[in-house]
Amino acid sequence: MTATDQIDLAALNRALAGTRFARRVQHFASVDSTNTLLLEAAANDAPEGTVYVADEQTAGRGRGGHQWHSTAGDGLYVSALIRAPLPLAQALWISLATGLAAQQAIQQTAHITADIRWPNDLLLNTPQGSRKVGGILVETAIEGEQLRYAVIGIGINVNHPEFPADLATQATSLRIEAGHTISRTTLLTELLRALDLELTQLESDDPTLLTRFTTASTWVRGKRVHVAESGGYTGVTDGLDPHGFLQIAGDDGLRHTVLSGGVREA
Repeated sequence: MTATDQIDLAALNRALAGTRFARRVQHFASVDSTNTLLLEAAANDAPEGTVYVADEQTAGRGRGGHQWHSTAGDGLYVSALIRAPLPLAQALWISLATGLAAQQAIQQTAHITADIRWPNDLLLNTPQGSRKVGGILVETAIEGEQLRYAVIGIGINVNHPEFPADLATQATSLRIEAGHTISRTTLLTELLRALDLELTQLESDDPTLLTRFTTASTWVRGKRVHVAESGGYTGVTDGLDPHGFLQIAGDDGLRHTVLSGGVREA
């Protein structure tokens, strides 16, 4: 790990002053999963804004139980705890807001525009086609019709110089696409600042979130896709419903609502 790759907590704390995450970031050299660790802390009353960031995850998880390729010091593996009193119906909005924050942080830091595959994948367009550069996993605890808390997990491939053969056609990193190394401290700073702003807007019943996500993602309208759920079907994406779920104009003549992801280009 180079000096550029090291997480500078002092610089991070200075830059996060005034946000919910200020002086609440904890750094680990290696953990099984930052989400798993923070979920345990959340259940034991860890405060709002607690952030765990690791140089390496030995059992990183993605949505649907997918594993995450993690090499020490190359990626950004971070989880953040929020205790926003949001209605259960808006749980999905946390993922969408986080995607927008991550997209902004990547643009500000690496000067690359990431696409967002609904609801939680960060993609980069490369000469070889679309490649995954990051993912989001939001895990919640519920009390009645309200969210008790949510742990927002974000994994971004930052300085990976290459990937194993079985992932090379699917994944890329900011370093590969930008042509130079990226400061993980700077990326994490931009990510948490953007996430704090998105969450503040969300807590204020932001009416623009779904419109902004639709504008930011090429996957929301006009993308021909295959959806794995409900036995599998194919169609064209046709916007978001009022709760943020993806709508599909199916080849079967039906209008489908995607509830759990698994959307891939057809």
